[in-house]
Amino acid sequence: MQKIVFNGHYLMYMDTAMAEYWRDLALPYESAMHQLGGDIYVKKATVEYFASARYDDLLDVGIRCARVGSSSMQFLCGVFSGDKLLVGGELLYVFADPSVQKAKPVPDPLRALLAAFEAGESPIRLEVGGWQELGPQAAAVRTEVFVQEQAIPVEMEWDASDADAVHALVTNRIGQAIGTGRLLQHATGVGRIGRMAVVRVLRGSAIGNGILDALTAAARQRGDHEVLLHAQMSATGFYQKAGFVPRGPAFEEAGIQHVEMFKML
Repeated sequence: MQKIVFNGHYLMYMDTAMAEYWRDLALPYESAMHQLGGDIYVKKATVEYFASARYDDLLDVGIRCARVGSSSMQFLCGVFSGDKLLVGGELLYVFADPSVQKAKPVPDPLRALLAAFEAGESPIRLEVGGWQELGPQAAAVRTEVFVQEQAIPVEMEWDASDADAVHALVTNRIGQAIGTGRLLQHATGVGRIGRMAVVRVLRGSAIGNGILDALTAAARQRGDHEVLLHAQMSATGFYQKAGFVPRGPAFEEAGIQHVEMFKML
């Protein structure tokens, strides 16, 4: 009736920003918390109102980690309309043992990750190499994405080409493998990129772009003049933004519709 955003909604906006913060840290939240041996619970949330948002306003929500204590983490938030601060907030989280919900020290890897991220450092590591050194972690990502999520038969996922391929692997700062891809020699001067996989909760966070760029650079470095790939139809927009062009009709591969796409180097 006041024609403004209801005051309680701003906490939802901040919570949404918090979820995106974890994505920017390259942490799949559930598996990361399991590896870190705890979970994060809200202890306090405060909101300070300066002005109101109205229907159809485009809002930006900023969030940063301001302090990490023994077992607590303080995040400061701001909801903006353009350059105008509408609402400020503080979210205080406690790292705790989920089985008993009692506070425990923030793990050193998480503490170091937060400090590095707030200092502007990348939360990921991208490596390019052979199957012998990258294979075990790359295989874990491909199993999660292709075999478990997309139900591709195990026998179709693995082939002898892995041994000779150039592989790219992305890990986060707590050592989790979160993305992979490979480059084969399709023909003289033509590389073939495949097995592109990013864990589901981190898709859309530029990890796939980094893998694609790294494999394209590897093809260019060895003298290829073209790279091609078989793109799932749902991913064609992603590859088109990276400069790949569809070629030929759609076809079925492993029970999924694909189309060939290529890029001149």
